Amino acid sequence: MRLRPLLAAVLLARIANAEPADTTTSVGGASVSGIVRDSIARAPLVGALVQLVAADNPARFGRTASSDSLGRFAFTDVPDGRYTLGFFHPMLDSLGVEAPLKGISIDNHTPVETELAIPSVARLRNAICGKPEKGDSSTLVIGTVRDASSGAPAPGVTVRGEWTEYAFTPKGVNRRVPRILATTGENGWFAMCNVPIAGTLALIASKGADSTDLLEIEIPPEGLLRRELYLGQHHTVVASESAQPTSSFAPSPRSIHLGDGTVTGMVVNVQGFPLKGALVSILDGPESRSNDAGEFVINNAPVGSRMLEVRALGYLPERRRVDVVNRTAYSRVILHTLQSVLDTVKVSATRLRSRDRSGFIERVRSGPGRYLTSKEIAKRPATFTSDLFRTISGVRIGFATDTLASDMVIAVSPDDMKTSDRRVLMRGIAGDWCAPVIYIDGLAMPGLGADEIDAWLQPKDVEGIEIYSEATVPAQFQKWRGGCGSVMIWKKK
Repeated sequence: MRLRPLLAAVLLARIANAEPADTTTSVGGASVSGIVRDSIARAPLVGALVQLVAADNPARFGRTASSDSLGRFAFTDVPDGRYTLGFFHPMLDSLGVEAPLKGISIDNHTPVETELAIPSVARLRNAICGKPEKGDSSTLVIGTVRDASSGAPAPGVTVRGEWTEYAFTPKGVNRRVPRILATTGENGWFAMCNVPIAGTLALIASKGADSTDLLEIEIPPEGLLRRELYLGQHHTVVASESAQPTSSFAPSPRSIHLGDGTVTGMVVNVQGFPLKGALVSILDGPESRSNDAGEFVINNAPVGSRMLEVRALGYLPERRRVDVVNRTAYSRVILHTLQSVLDTVKVSATRLRSRDRSGFIERVRSGPGRYLTSKEIAKRPATFTSDLFRTISGVRIGFATDTLASDMVIAVSPDDMKTSDRRVLMRGIAGDWCAPVIYIDGLAMPGLGADEIDAWLQPKDVEGIEIYSEATVPAQFQKWRGGCGSVMIWKKK
């Protein structure tokens, strides 16, 4: 950064000349004050170290001040002359930019008020990626990768970003997964240009045998995504889901990532009451359950940036990033019920009140999927809603486990796995059984299990069901990246 050499020059000059440091009670003069702003967050920047030095000789005059909770700073008793004003802040390091410098002049002890700011998103994108073409609204992804144990910047780390794109052609729908690779510099910093402005980005950092989890990150609409990633070691063990399978379908062994970290936290509902028995797990890692107080402890967790998944019967599953740094991490997770979320949807998207307005009837007539209407559902014997899927060709209720090597959730065992792992499964593009993304009244619920569907919906409450392969999912239901198609369940009103 440009200000650090500036500060070093001031200090070295004073040491060489045995010159005492200036103080705010020296020769009378003018005041220099202002505000430091964060142009990205559109808020005052707190804790910025602001420096004011003489433009011709930094050793002759130099002052520092910190911005307060409102971003304000002030210098007093500044003699007449020309000065250079600037600041530095940890956010500038993570952005990979230098602090802007501003020249000011003081005449006749006249007070000066000015502003300093972190560059805007547009300026950052222009500086890092070059001037965009007209109409370009891509996202800039920047961040720093650090060692999870020491916190030191990690150079030479490969950071991979992926997202899903669909192209509609006369021959059908083409699905592709673009990929961007970046390598961190000596300061651990990386940048990715031309990432789409909206959607979900899959981000992973790796170096040798060390890596983060595959992190699912929503791309913000403002065009800048900034993330600090932590790289950690882990060891892998291979375990079977069942030690003594009783079925002819023996469960496939899966890899479990372990480490010497500990993740603690609490699971509560929206009212703040603790939830007992919630299943909390590191993806592809160890798991735990919350106690009577809603508290949980996951031992042997791999260190670094990981994905934490929390599931409880009757609540929407929650996935979030957790940074296991210095072998510890804490996370307070709030789970929402399906009803509370759908109530919000009813207010903001009243079109779901009608099956016609949601497009269900029109898609039944001419869509490329498979459909069950309310009349067909009434004719099918079903005790639970999940029973309806047993009567549809190419769809069944089975058991699944996540695999890091694929975006799909591959079925690996039938009756001898946990009941809580039951999923709606369908044939994927590669012919494997995989778990589609479930929608209820247009709301995506990735990872929703069959037991959770049964807990929230009875067959008599279902208006219709739509089932699509990955290549035929309607455009309005393509936000979530599943790799295995989608299932839409519509409730009666």
